[in-house]
Amino acid sequence: MSILVAEDIKFIKNGRTILDIEHFALEEGEVTALIGVNGAGKTSLMQILALLQQPTSGRVIFQGEVANKKNLRQLRQRMAFVFQQPLLLDMTVRQNIAMGLRLRKIPKQEIEERVNLWLEKLGITHLADGPVRFLSGGEAQRVSIARALALQPEVLFLDEPFTGLDSPTRGQLLLDIARLLHGTKIATLFVTHDYAEIPHLAHRLSVLDQGRIIQTGKPEEVNKNPKNQAVVRLLQWIPLSNIS
Repeated sequence: MSILVAEDIKFIKNGRTILDIEHFALEEGEVTALIGVNGAGKTSLMQILALLQQPTSGRVIFQGEVANKKNLRQLRQRMAFVFQQPLLLDMTVRQNIAMGLRLRKIPKQEIEERVNLWLEKLGITHLADGPVRFLSGGEAQRVSIARALALQPEVLFLDEPFTGLDSPTRGQLLLDIARLLHGTKIATLFVTHDYAEIPHLAHRLSVLDQGRIIQTGKPEEVNKNPKNQAVVRLLQWIPLSNIS
């Protein structure tokens, strides 16, 4: 079932068409990887879907409700966003994870329960009462992910969350996120430049080229039957043995 749908999206900036997308959807319980060269429009599409950017024309529909000025804040609260660089406040790990819940006026006891749950699930309980300024890059990103998942979002956006991490740290975090997301009802959009990550995390793959979605399908299907040479060039670095 589609949770989030974009229809007839056009985004024009400085006279240039950044996006021209007839239809794009995120499905309940699926992780969709979005790939494309630099300048293809990935960031713009993600921001429009997350209701952080207004398209020039078109509409975004969340669970059958068209996003507009009146319901924008309410719909945004049903989503969470993990950025490439963790945006953490200068306080403890526990306080960072709790911040979004406090802003949403969640009861204190429930905040404590959710924070403890995600500290444990992300393997950072031992860091809970320490300041975030001393965290490694991988630890900081785990805090950012815990903060997002503690919000219990219906839609999660992951904007290249593993960039800048060393290989062992990136690999373990990738597996942990896959374990946490697979089997849930969360619809996830995952943007990456490291296509070797796709088989481990994504159920679906969408290829964006010059502002248009040119192919969507299961990663193994797209890999076996690329629609054109643009898709072939993008996928050539994915290790086939990892696609299952």
